[in-house]
Amino acid sequence: MEMDLISPTLFSLSMYIYLCSFLLYLIFSAIQKRYIGIAATSLISAGLLIHTVGLIYRWVETHRTGYGYVPLSNMYESLMFFSWTIVLIYLLLEFQFKQRIIGIFATLFAFMAIAASSILPGSDATIRPLMPALQSNWLSIHVITCFFGYAAFAVSFGISLLFLIQHRWEGISGGVGWLPKTKTLDEINYRSIVIGFPMLTVGIITGAAWAHYAWGSYWSWDPKETWSLITWLIYAAFLHARITRDWRGRRMAILSLVGFMAVLFTYFGVSYILSGLHSYASPS
Repeated sequence: MEMDLISPTLFSLSMYIYLCSFLLYLIFSAIQKRYIGIAATSLISAGLLIHTVGLIYRWVETHRTGYGYVPLSNMYESLMFFSWTIVLIYLLLEFQFKQRIIGIFATLFAFMAIAASSILPGSDATIRPLMPALQSNWLSIHVITCFFGYAAFAVSFGISLLFLIQHRWEGISGGVGWLPKTKTLDEINYRSIVIGFPMLTVGIITGAAWAHYAWGSYWSWDPKETWSLITWLIYAAFLHARITRDWRGRRMAILSLVGFMAVLFTYFGVSYILSGLHSYASPS
């Protein structure tokens, strides 16, 4: 059903706000002026608010078309939600650790997620009826928890890159002055994964429950299920090494990078390279 949609306009506005926030965080990293950092945080917070309104409008619009579902059912909607969760997770970490420099990656990822909706096949703002398997409350529970996990891992990825840069230069010139110390980055990285891992775990469990409801089997080794498990095992190894062996530093940052590569393949690779029941690439 065709209708004028307000949500894409709000999503586009939030995308440009995230891009401007990214530029402000870059400027802040270069000149370290407090007012620039405050402006960057204020702008990304405004972007999150507009983004939130956009998600609400999208939900309302699905009801106006008569389909009435939580807007998480296709690549376009998942990208909008992924971007939103990245910003939310980042702001929670910024308010806790007061390290605005991480905002460079968070805003860039949030911007890129929305921008990707205009170039990826099967990603458009058209509202379509859900296929029978998606007409379940398990859809929203499963997707929300998974994407909160993905978002935390995306933020962890950015932190790990900063850690490796700082670690490299600490041994040469005492470190990069505008970056937090490696000990701080290592701790924030750990906290980010502590947020993401339980969410991914719940996502996998609810996904199994949803699969049983939709297809009569809790686990069928579908490519999405398999790669979700691989991703879960990588981050489980990260936490196991940290908690039981007190691993820290460079090897943990590298493991975090590997984990996020698995996240990206689980999200995009399965949709566009592998075929399966969980593909986001084709319209719902």
